[in-house]
Amino acid sequence: VTEGRPPSKVAQLFKPNSKIYMPEDDFEIIEYYVKRNILQNGALEPVLRDPYIEDIHCVGLGKVNLYHKVMGMVETNVRFDALVDLDKYAKGMSERMGRPASISRPIIDGALPDGSRINIIYADDVSVNGPTFTIRKFSTEPLSVAQLAGWNTISPQQAAYLWLCLENGMSVFVCGETASGKTTLLNGIFPFIRYDQKIFSAEDTLEVQPPHAVWQQLSTREFGPEDSRVDTFALLKSGLRSRPNYIIVGEIRGKEGNVAFQAMQTGIPVMATFHAASVKRMIQRFTGAPISVPITSMDNLNVAVFLAGVYRGGKLIRRTLAVEEILGYSESMGGVMTRAVFVWNPVSDQHVFRGMNNSFILEEKIAVKRGYKDKRDIYKELALRARIIEKMIETNMTAYKTANEIIRAFQKEGVSGLPFTV
Repeated sequence: VTEGRPPSKVAQLFKPNSKIYMPEDDFEIIEYYVKRNILQNGALEPVLRDPYIEDIHCVGLGKVNLYHKVMGMVETNVRFDALVDLDKYAKGMSERMGRPASISRPIIDGALPDGSRINIIYADDVSVNGPTFTIRKFSTEPLSVAQLAGWNTISPQQAAYLWLCLENGMSVFVCGETASGKTTLLNGIFPFIRYDQKIFSAEDTLEVQPPHAVWQQLSTREFGPEDSRVDTFALLKSGLRSRPNYIIVGEIRGKEGNVAFQAMQTGIPVMATFHAASVKRMIQRFTGAPISVPITSMDNLNVAVFLAGVYRGGKLIRRTLAVEEILGYSESMGGVMTRAVFVWNPVSDQHVFRGMNNSFILEEKIAVKRGYKDKRDIYKELALRARIIEKMIETNMTAYKTANEIIRAFQKEGVSGLPFTV
């Protein structure tokens, strides 16, 4: 096609003996559009490459909008003015995921090749203004817990608390409303699980990224004949037989939540994300249909973390609103007893620790498991780990891989393995 350059994938589309010749500049233009429109994400490819973009929204014909981390919601210069073009684009995106949209299957959830989540609503009798889609950007490298603490999404003390919980086999759910940062926090705290543990994950859209060497990653199969489909419920049942040290559920929505609690009852700790704005609503959703966990079994879950997106100074930020311990079912009280060990003060923008000398999980679970003679000594360990997180921030050692190495070194060698003094 052109002389003096190695054949690219696009060049290989031309027949080997083709007599088609063109200037180098023309070929590069053709190559760009072939790659962009066939192998990549079409007109939105440049937008998807911007690391500061969180979400992309197409609500029908007209301009595409996006949510920018700095500027908030803004319009792009990408637009669909013809229904046939929007229809073709939405259908092409679904086909690239291996989940083709159609009139009979108009709602598609999946992941793009870069891991970004996408929801497509295809049929015009369902989506009034034509096909619509929402893309939630995916970061190839998760944010570390030290980065999140540096932004005050979570405090160093909260991070230290979760460190002790996960290192000692507690079940922790990360809860909140849509786009509150649940999966981001979940990925950030995975390194607190000891690196030599086996992780089993079950998801419908691949999002969780534990850094562990022994990670059994499973995904649902939602298409094909009815008897060949595999849902999260089936994956979790198989997970009970694979002897994991931790089970991770990307998001609990239905009856798989019941299996997650069965796993906890057998002694396998579970981590998951869940849509609930408060501990009261979380318990209501878990004990109601379709999950239907017996209310007396709720204390198999140890800790629930609640996040939200809040506005401060006109800017959307994420904050951990509360960390709740699940104490147990009280027949006399007629419900599940919980204790908020951390709460967020919106006036001061500080995370207040209410669990000092008053934490059921730290004193009655973790201190006992670690064999402390004086259970209150667990708070010294909490303070030490909070200081480690603070030192990561102070020394700018917050990158994901760097933070993981520091956590792993401490788990293996104690304070002598740290690259700084605490």
